[in-house]
Amino acid sequence: MDVHYYLSIFPVEALIASQLTPHQFGSYMATGSKKGSFENIMFIEVEGQFGNYFDWNYAKEKCVPHPNGDPKNSLYLSVYQTLEHIPLSVMRSLFLTTRDGRTLELERSELTEHPPKREFWVYQELCPIRPLAVSILNPIEFSSYMTDKSNKTWVPKIIFTDLKVIDFSKPNTGSIGPAYDRNLEHLQDCIREVTGNKEKPNKIVDRSYVDRFSYQIIDQGIYVGEGKTVLFYPMKSITELRQHYYDWARSAMIL
Repeated sequence: MDVHYYLSIFPVEALIASQLTPHQFGSYMATGSKKGSFENIMFIEVEGQFGNYFDWNYAKEKCVPHPNGDPKNSLYLSVYQTLEHIPLSVMRSLFLTTRDGRTLELERSELTEHPPKREFWVYQELCPIRPLAVSILNPIEFSSYMTDKSNKTWVPKIIFTDLKVIDFSKPNTGSIGPAYDRNLEHLQDCIREVTGNKEKPNKIVDRSYVDRFSYQIIDQGIYVGEGKTVLFYPMKSITELRQHYYDWARSAMIL
């Protein structure tokens, strides 16, 4: 059986070896009977055998079928400072698994141009830190800022997503569907703080919202950043979800 390597980015940061395919792995991690858990899981498949930080010989020795022939479901190779030791070049597709074990694949692309200008963005940081933040920086600028060693709060790499949020400048636009809607007065205060003070481009909105974060409010997609190099995993449109991924979208309560 082939050995796959998965970078778990939510709810835990880890590198896991498995003989399961991505969809099988997502189902096992979300609903595996031994875990007794039912939770959203986000992970990226990565090419193995790179560098010498991870023990690839251990994976080869231990990630083998059980005596009865069943595949090895999971073998943890790292649970700390994992993302920073995985090059962007070895990252493949990203997968979103719902609580009942349905998995959606998001294909990898790369941001080569800055997105259209916005007054502000709302980002849910996912790995290795998890604040909800409002920022005047677009995803490339945000990645560059957050991974800049000259900042006191930098990280080597960062994974984050942009969230749908009400356009406060157009109060009569009607419903935009699911969006971040907690403590909106505080959110507006944070927006005013970053838009009115160019020396403070980012502001933490919530330090624990990630526990309630859902796939419903992902806007453009998910980003993996190291400096100005940003991998982009575009979220499927409602039309795509309805036509090709209906069961997943119902499970994620998007449709």
